[in-house]
Amino acid sequence: MFSKFRHLALACLVLTLGPVAQAQSGELSAGQLAALKLKLSRLADLPQIESARTTPIPGLIELKVGNQVVYTDANGDYLIEGQMLEVKSQRNLTEERLDEINKVDFASLPFKDAIVWKNGSGKRRLVVFADPNCGYCKHLEKELQQIKDVTVYTFMIPILGEDSKVKLDNIWCVKDRTQAWRDWMLNGTAPAKAFGMCASPGQRNAALSQKLRVQGTPAMFFEDGSRLASAASAAVIEQRLNRATAKTGG
Repeated sequence: MFSKFRHLALACLVLTLGPVAQAQSGELSAGQLAALKLKLSRLADLPQIESARTTPIPGLIELKVGNQVVYTDANGDYLIEGQMLEVKSQRNLTEERLDEINKVDFASLPFKDAIVWKNGSGKRRLVVFADPNCGYCKHLEKELQQIKDVTVYTFMIPILGEDSKVKLDNIWCVKDRTQAWRDWMLNGTAPAKAFGMCASPGQRNAALSQKLRVQGTPAMFFEDGSRLASAASAAVIEQRLNRATAKTGG
């Protein structure tokens, strides 16, 4: 997560939490937060600490840094990056917390700026942020073809340079932008060059991705507001879609 941590000899640990540690989680006071920020400020590679709260493990503090969480002790003497697992329930508490702090209002997203396609009934919905030149995005697009009863909204963002912006504009400005997107991502058929006046949503999508703290492509968002910041297999995406449907009652 943070490139210099290994040089600082900080351990990356996976914590297991049993039924003995059941303390309630709560926000630290402003004074406690300030003290931790001061103590940990010597770690130049650590992003800004936005908040801190206790965890179910006594003495272990969760720090929110950007759209991630790390852990420290009450004195800020140690920094731990890893997953907190509750053994009894087999819950990944870190993953649940990340879903909570990174939750988005799915219904409020500007779908008019997305390329849309569906398989089957399309009753389940999925948002993808992708760059036209992103190899992982192309792999994801192939995996998505295996998902049934889904509508996919793809927000194109040009994060890989000027050629990505050109391809984004060309894809958006053709008559059938969905087909142009799939031809390029699945078959490598480049879109025709766009001519004339055509306002693509590239800048708006880039601004939206920054607002949502999308740090790379591909990134997926589900109807329950959760995200998956990487490519994934069709099986994993299916699981996440089912989980989102169960939460939203869709």
